[in-house]
This record gives sequence, C-alpha cells and structure tokens, in this order.
Amino acid sequence: MAEGPFLLGIDMGTGGARAGVFDCEGNELASVATEWSTNFPRSGQAEQNPKEWWECIVTSVRGAVSKAGVAADAIAGIGVDSTSATVVAVDKNNNVLRPALLWMDVRAASEADELAATGDDALKYSGYGPVSAEWGAPKSMWLRNNDHEVFEEAAVIADCTDWLVNRLTGEWTMSINHAACKYFYDGDAGGWPTSLYEKAGAAEVLDKFPKTLLPLGAKVAGLSLAAANELGLKRGTPVAEGCIDAYAGAIGLGVVEPGKMALITGSSHVMIGQSRTPLHAKGLWGSFTDAIIPGEYTVEGGQSSTGSVVAWFKNTLAPKAWEIAKSTGRDPYDVLNEEAAKLPIGSDGLILLDHFQGNRAPYSDARSRGVFWGLSLGHTEFNMYRAIIEGICFGTESIFATMRDNGYPPEQIVVSGGPAKSDFWMQMHADVSNVPMVFTRNAEGPILGSAMMGGIAAGIFADLPEAARSMVHTVKTIEPNAAAHEEYQYYYQAYLDTYPAMKQLMNDMVRHIAP
Repeated sequence: MAEGPFLLGIDMGTGGARAGVFDCEGNELASVATEWSTNFPRSGQAEQNPKEWWECIVTSVRGAVSKAGVAADAIAGIGVDSTSATVVAVDKNNNVLRPALLWMDVRAASEADELAATGDDALKYSGYGPVSAEWGAPKSMWLRNNDHEVFEEAAVIADCTDWLVNRLTGEWTMSINHAACKYFYDGDAGGWPTSLYEKAGAAEVLDKFPKTLLPLGAKVAGLSLAAANELGLKRGTPVAEGCIDAYAGAIGLGVVEPGKMALITGSSHVMIGQSRTPLHAKGLWGSFTDAIIPGEYTVEGGQSSTGSVVAWFKNTLAPKAWEIAKSTGRDPYDVLNEEAAKLPIGSDGLILLDHFQGNRAPYSDARSRGVFWGLSLGHTEFNMYRAIIEGICFGTESIFATMRDNGYPPEQIVVSGGPAKSDFWMQMHADVSNVPMVFTRNAEGPILGSAMMGGIAAGIFADLPEAARSMVHTVKTIEPNAAAHEEYQYYYQAYLDTYPAMKQLMNDMVRHIAP
C-alpha cells in the first residue's frame, strides 16, 4: 500500500454522496459515488433523510479508500461539503427530529418575504432584492412558525455540512461559509444581524444555531471512535470545517484569489469570485465576508436555467439532430454543436432570452420567462440551438458586466461541469465576454476542494492558496477571438433590450396562469 499522506474529500450533493482520495499534488487515486432518495411531500417541498445520508457516506468512503488501496492511517485529513441551506433539526442527544429541508424546498416563501420586508441593511447580501426561500434563514423561521414542537425540542438547527462535521467528530460548529452565504452573518458588521432577525420577529432562531463559527479548513476535532469504526478510518484523523458544495467546487478550481472567477456549469450556471473589497449590488449575491478566505469577500451570481434549456431543446425540438446521430452512431449534442458552429454569429437574426425558470441575476425576477424572437421560415433547429447557446452566453456576460460596473472585473474564468466539455460552447463564452476560459485537470471540483480543506486541517497546507498551488493544475485555456467579440456586440445588445421590452407581458402572463 502507498504510504501517503493522502486526503479524503466528502461531497454531499443533491442526489448522493461522493468520496474521493487524493495525494497532496491533487492526483485522484479513487472516488466512489452513492445515491440517496428525495421525498416531495407537496408542491415546492423537498425533504431527505439524514440516516440515509450517513449510510451512503459510509459506503462511499469505504469504497473510495478500498479502491485507492491506501491504509486507514495514511489518510491525513478529511474535508467535507454539502448542498447549501439544507436544514437539519436535532435534539440534545443529536437525534434528528424530522426530515431535513433540502435546498430546493421553497415552502418558506412567506418567511423570505418577511425578511425582505424588513429593509434591514443585512439585505445587501441578497442584492437588496428578494430573499430566496431556498436560504437557511427563512427555512429556520419556517420551522419555528409551522413545526413548533420540533423547534422547541431542537437543541441545534444546523446546515447539512455542520451536521456531517458533528457526525464525524461529535462537535457542533458552524461554517462561516454557510453562516454568511445563507444566514446573513457578517463579520464586518459585528457578526449575526440581530436587527434583521428581530424585525422579522425571529430573534429566537439565532439561539438554535451552533455557537462556534469556524473558517474553512479549520480543524474542528479528530474523527470520533464511533465514526472511525463505521467508516473504516483511523480515530483522531483531523476533520476540517467545510462549506457549500458550489464553493468547494470553486476552491477545487483554484479560485481562491481576486481576478479569477469560477464558472460552475450544469443545469444552471453559478459564478463565484473573490474580492479584497466589499461589493454589493442589486442582482448579485454577496459579497459575503470571510466566506472563503478570511478578510476577503466572495461575490456570487447565477443563471437559473442553462444546461437544462439545452437538454430540453435536444429532447423535444431537435429531430434532425437525433436522426443524424442515430444514422452515424454519434451523440445528438455533438451533431447540434457541429451544425451550429457552421452558422453565422447571431444565428441569422435569432435571439433567445434564457429566463426559462425565471432570472436569478442580474434582475432577480422569478416571473420572467424564456423568449425566442426573430424567427423566420428559413430557420432550422440548428439556428435555434445556436441561439440558445448564444443567449446563455449573453446571460453570463450580463452578470459579468454587472460585476464590472460595481468594481469587480473577472479577468480569467475557470470552468467545470458538463457543458465545459463542449469547445463550441466554451469558445462562445470566451468570445462574448472577451476573457480566457481556463480548465483544470480535475473536473470534480467539490471533492477536490474538500480534500484541500482536509489538508489544511492536517497541517499539510497553511491556507487555501497554498493548497491550490499544490493541488490544482491548469490543463487547457481557450482564448477569446477579438473579431468574434466585436461581432457579438450587436446581438448582445439585442439580448439586453429583450427583457425590459417583454418584462410586463411575461409577468402578467405568469400571474394570469398561476393557480
């Protein structure tokens, strides 16, 4: 067996747990993923069972360590991440009192409105706009208002990451990352925004949160004997304070210093970047104080539907691509990309607004919807596909432009996720935004980011920038094409003009058809 030291990352995603074993140069020895279930009791509600979480984590960790062929005592440190604002209530004996409220659960809409109505300065974290019902603060208020018995019996209300840290160590702490990004904690303004919670009539919620807040990578404690026995690891192995999965992804991409921006792609786009000065603007989340690096600020933006729109189009409106793919033994995505690449910039005058599930940034408009305009009888499914990719890239650029306008210019975009496999799509992002798109060796950012935090807890690295220098490696860069960037400007402006022209019509329609 290899001697190590090795680092273990545990990533708790929406659908399951992934564990990965890495060496200190960022090479992945092995990873194993397991899946758990989600229950949807009613529309807008989503719950998971923490008992099932732990069972999957045990299976993933044991599988990854075995597959890597390393001894338990060669694991020097453990780091963790999880979905954000997945809220767990436990009693004084650490027994879970009810199913966890998953991040996508939006039953706390009324509580989110109550927070937004306070007008408190803490709302700078939500871009001075609506508070998302996904966040942990309104969910905790929902427990108090609607599951009073559980709230009263709860000794701790915690986010998923901190539940896992407790399960590993027996200690209750709260990640500064979760506290800042989903509960309005602001170290620059004295910590917990008591005035916000008091104005919302929810001051007692603060008493339920873990009292000890820790920065990312701080050693919480050693692995407990009980957890070590179940996981097949060594008792006392250092366990690091963790963070939100998307933020672990940014860390795993090496976005731990100003100038770089993580673009985490998938069904949606999430942008995360670091700034040495605070940045607050309508339509952007943050900047969150100390959320990744102590003394720095993390800004976040996002598009609600990106890869999901592409998948929708491929599955419902692309018969020719499927026909060609079937006859040639290729993937329909490859056909769509190849044919769309033959078309001119602007897709022959076809514009797409990418708000199929509303707009997260920069408008924070849940009632906005997708729009195609400029259609003619000469357009084909490949024109429509190219317009979709262009519209997504224009939406990304509108967020970058908002950041630039408020003093944060992204200079280099580091990308991960499924869409990053498409050079056609990534070249378009580079051209539209006129910034390089950078790709790292390990595309599974979250478990690498968590392993990096484990390395800090183990004393192998002093901080995240040092860990990134050792464990994150660039393998490819796509440079922007200046001529293409210039040609895109007309169509980008047409995209920007679409939302204000259609906003009232779309909002009225959504209200009309709402049940």
